[in-house]
Amino acid sequence: METDKNKKFTFWPYAIVIGLVSFMGYIVFFVIQAMNQDVDLVSKDYYAQEIAYQDQIDRVRRTQALGDVMVNYNAEAGTILLQLPATYSEKKVSGTITLFRPSDDKLDKQLPMALGRDHSQLIEAEDLEKGLWKVRVNFSDGEEAYYSEKTIQIK
Repeated sequence: METDKNKKFTFWPYAIVIGLVSFMGYIVFFVIQAMNQDVDLVSKDYYAQEIAYQDQIDRVRRTQALGDVMVNYNAEAGTILLQLPATYSEKKVSGTITLFRPSDDKLDKQLPMALGRDHSQLIEAEDLEKGLWKVRVNFSDGEEAYYSEKTIQIK
């Protein structure tokens, strides 16, 4: 009769099972983390905006034809200067300025356009979070609509 002296304990089957279970646990953890991640769309009504995109292209072309809007950020003063070109000086323009934060739509701000005599507007930017912002200027002269979008980095 044979004895169990020839049988040795081997760790490999247990190590393989532990490795597979650990890998499956990692994958399950990764999937749970991915499912709980908050994914915001750039805009809540993106489908309606996509349909009206040709109008947007026409507004941008009209704006560029008359001279594009200048947007300068002054980090020391904490202000954003919006300046319309001289070609708009004979027109009475009104509209809105949207400070758009691509990473968090809760930080977006919309301001009425209130231009001075030199067709410029100074916007306080001290309360804005640091990072990338898009300044969207949507305005009209009563006959045609215009649009300009500039990117600034708040520091």
